[in-house]
Amino acid sequence: MTAQFSIHVAKENLKFSAAHFIAYPGFREPLHGHNYQVGVRVEGALAGTGYVIDFGLIKSLTKAIVDRLNERTILPAKSDCLKIEQLASGQVRVAYENDEFRFPAEDAVLIPIVHSSAEELARYIWDELHQALASRGALASATVLEISVAEAPGQSAMFRRQIGAA
Repeated sequence: MTAQFSIHVAKENLKFSAAHFIAYPGFREPLHGHNYQVGVRVEGALAGTGYVIDFGLIKSLTKAIVDRLNERTILPAKSDCLKIEQLASGQVRVAYENDEFRFPAEDAVLIPIVHSSAEELARYIWDELHQALASRGALASATVLEISVAEAPGQSAMFRRQIGAA
């Protein structure tokens, strides 16, 4: 078996504060927020540089992703029960059964997920980070990428996938 190494990055600045609510047919929780903390684990062989992957690259790319979510209301663009419309007034209208929300467009972020759960946020961040790393050719030695998203201390979700797996 080939030796594997891993790195783990969970810096204080890899965080975002955001509002969200979970909705599915027949249920909607109240709009509320979390101070999310993100962690990244990369497994693989050592490259010629002596790294699995550069810590600095992971930190900067992950920070750019979480900054896009920070101080926003997260809206799941692929929801099976929310109707989301961009209005000409510069607002985003969200309808659920008999409820309606309106957010200033600059205060909302629509992301391609079904629910704004920590699990789906972890997968979204995985997809974004994987794409950013791949576009830089930085995954040559990596075999596994894992993202954790904590909603609160001691309460987190993880998404882990082998590099190159669908």
